[in-house]
Amino acid sequence: MKNTGRAAAALLGLLSVAEAGGSFYFYRRTMKRGGAKVERTMSMAGTDWDQYRPMLEKRREYLNSQTQKEVYLTSDDGLRLHATWIPQGEKKKVVICFHGYTSRGKDDYVGLSDYYLKRGFSMLLPDARAHGDSEGQYIGFGCLDRFDALAWIRWVIRQAGEDVQILLHGTSMGGATVLMASGLALPPQVKAIVSDCGFTSAKEVFTHVLHSMYHLPAFPMIGIASLVNRWKAGYGLDDCNAAREVRKAKVPALLVHGSADSFVPCSMCDEIYENYGAEKQKLIVEGAAHAESYYKNREAYENALDQLIGGTIQ
Repeated sequence: MKNTGRAAAALLGLLSVAEAGGSFYFYRRTMKRGGAKVERTMSMAGTDWDQYRPMLEKRREYLNSQTQKEVYLTSDDGLRLHATWIPQGEKKKVVICFHGYTSRGKDDYVGLSDYYLKRGFSMLLPDARAHGDSEGQYIGFGCLDRFDALAWIRWVIRQAGEDVQILLHGTSMGGATVLMASGLALPPQVKAIVSDCGFTSAKEVFTHVLHSMYHLPAFPMIGIASLVNRWKAGYGLDDCNAAREVRKAKVPALLVHGSADSFVPCSMCDEIYENYGAEKQKLIVEGAAHAESYYKNREAYENALDQLIGGTIQ
């Protein structure tokens, strides 16, 4: 019996070590700069971008032909953050565009730049902390990025004047960022929010990915990763949840999601919509995968944007 007890204790010890090792491996691959890879994210998202390459290349050429400037600011916690500023006309209409996980500012808005620039919007394309040319080792998943978003909003007001009208547009992690920011005291210059395939929280989207793609239980891996992230990055994986934050929202929102999104489930959009505390509209694009809605049904997407902008920005 004594030997059996020792063997059971040894087995439990090995399992605990394995669980801890798996959690730290998961953490390094998802939460840290250098571990999180854009190729892996694109593979997991499963969107077929090759079919849109000709259109994207044409729009990238147009975007790159615009006057633009690389700009920087310092975050509240001392990071040097980067963005690309593309001014248009009187600069009184500005869209600030927040990109997705492992991407960078200009990459996620090549397609939509055509829509905004041709309607006279100046564009600010920030690189999120721990992405692109911005500093940082730990990814913010909207929880930290919402405060960076507020810093960029203030930058735009200083640049364009107190009478500027600002639209926030976010995709995936950027969508979560603008939704989480809606719960802050936004300056009155922010007139509306667009969230495309935004998630509720890092905890919930990671739980979904572990279940659906890796067939692994979330417990105890997510809990350990959350504790480590609180120690390393200063926040837990469910400290900020978009579905909770939007209850405090004061500006209108357009929520967009693809019905075939396997990376961030469409049910998260439904939950956020139900909780959104201000005027709202929802566009579910049938058959669209992750971040594909604009390309899958450009007409419906642009009509929804026209309706939102027409009712909020002059």
